[in-house]
Amino acid sequence: MDPVVNINDPVGKVVGKRRPASTLISSPQETEAKRQWATTPFFPRIKRGVYRFKSHEEADQWLMDHSIPKPAN
Repeated sequence: MDPVVNINDPVGKVVGKRRPASTLISSPQETEAKRQWATTPFFPRIKRGVYRFKSHEEADQWLMDHSIPKPAN
């Protein structure tokens, strides 16, 4: 069986040479600000994933329950 792509053929065309813009690279001050924000006690620590709700009200209530810290009694 012959291979579908011949590896010995030279590449004929490069479609693009995209590089990330310099504005996408965060500055050290921005990185430090993000780190400080993440260590605050009111930063929401919600696991990543897909959450399904029956209504917007149910989703809002779930977000409020999981984002506001509980009193330590």
